[in-house]
Amino acid sequence: MQTISRRLSLLFVSCAIATILLVILFVNITVTYKFNHYMVDIQNKRYERIVGHFVEVYKREGKWTETSGVELMHEAYMGNYCLTLMDSNRIPVWGMDPTDLENQMHIGEMSATDNGVYTSKTYEIELDNRVVGYVDIGQYSSVLMSEEDINFKGSIIKSIVASGILTLIIITFLSLYFSKQFSNPIREAAKMSVRLSKGDFEAKSNIKSNIEELEDLRISVNILARKLKNQDTLRKRLVSDISHEIRTPLNVLQNNLEAMIDGVLPVTQETLVYLNQEVIRFGKLINNLNVLKEFEDESITLNYQEILLDEFITGICRDFYRIAENKQIIIDYFIQPIEDKYRINGDKDKLKQVFINVISNALKFTETNGKVLIKLYETSKNIIVEISDNGIGIKQEDLPYIFERLYRGDKSRQQIDGNGIGLTIVKNILQLHNASVDVVSKEGEGTTVKIYFIR
Repeated sequence: MQTISRRLSLLFVSCAIATILLVILFVNITVTYKFNHYMVDIQNKRYERIVGHFVEVYKREGKWTETSGVELMHEAYMGNYCLTLMDSNRIPVWGMDPTDLENQMHIGEMSATDNGVYTSKTYEIELDNRVVGYVDIGQYSSVLMSEEDINFKGSIIKSIVASGILTLIIITFLSLYFSKQFSNPIREAAKMSVRLSKGDFEAKSNIKSNIEELEDLRISVNILARKLKNQDTLRKRLVSDISHEIRTPLNVLQNNLEAMIDGVLPVTQETLVYLNQEVIRFGKLINNLNVLKEFEDESITLNYQEILLDEFITGICRDFYRIAENKQIIIDYFIQPIEDKYRINGDKDKLKQVFINVISNALKFTETNGKVLIKLYETSKNIIVEISDNGIGIKQEDLPYIFERLYRGDKSRQQIDGNGIGLTIVKNILQLHNASVDVVSKEGEGTTVKIYFIR
């Protein structure tokens, strides 16, 4: 298997090579075509000049002689082409020997596909719209190029190839650089996922990227690692808390029963009541766990009906007046007046359990002479029930986990009776009603619980 860096580098380099080869091919074809077209154009102009020269000669002498083309002989040899002058009846008047061109050094410097094959073309010499003669121009290639022409064309081809090689080298280095920019964050995220799969939740990626998607991936993996670490901590704590919650009442029952059997502890009404309370506490824990299991299995059924929330909360508050008086806590409520009633659809029994859990928590964690305030009001989108207290509050590090099963927070809260399941059930019931809950708290100042019902 290949690494992503190697695969990206090979991909970039392969694409670059293919692109450069195509560019070189098309540029070379284009340059060759244009250069040959340019040479043919120069050659045609040369032929036109030769024909024009013979026209001027005929004008000047009025006839053809054996010396009519002598002036062009030197130029013709130097240009590697052969001239033959003929009169109007195509009878040669003056001419050059084609075999003499074979002895010229320039013949080895000619470049053409048919180099060494002699070809010729005859042009008419016209004067006053009358053909006065013909000139035959022959050469050993279709397009004649001088040494300078050949060198110029060769330098262009070499420059194209050199630029292609240089471009390939530059692209290779760039591809290696950019492939690392892509691969390093991905490789780091892959290594982190392997470490997380092995239970190493301390893993963290520190390689940042200026690519938005890769940076989002790095941040997401780090968040995942942090959440997995928290969940692992909660799992261990959950096992410990369940063991504690179950072991405590069982130990009390076992120790007392053994003492009664051994005759150390007398069997009295008070002792039996105490043991019965431990059995009831143990039963409540089991019942709450069963309720939570029903929610998680989505096997619980709700009996929906119309609920007037203002009257519903007022009735629940009355049930807590005696408990508040016993702790010398003031419990009060405020309902914002509206034109219509606070109507919602829900399961009355389940929602009653929600408010009982939240209000009982507020009373439980509020000290003597404290205050609990319950407010009911609305916004454009929600009906909000707010339960506030000035109790002991919740530590900031505990806030994200208060809805987790059996989470009890710091020791000061653990000293108060409870099993840490109530808020978990609250959240599950509210989710079934498409409602949400939010908790704001500050240690030593109190807690505010807001429950949002969609209008």
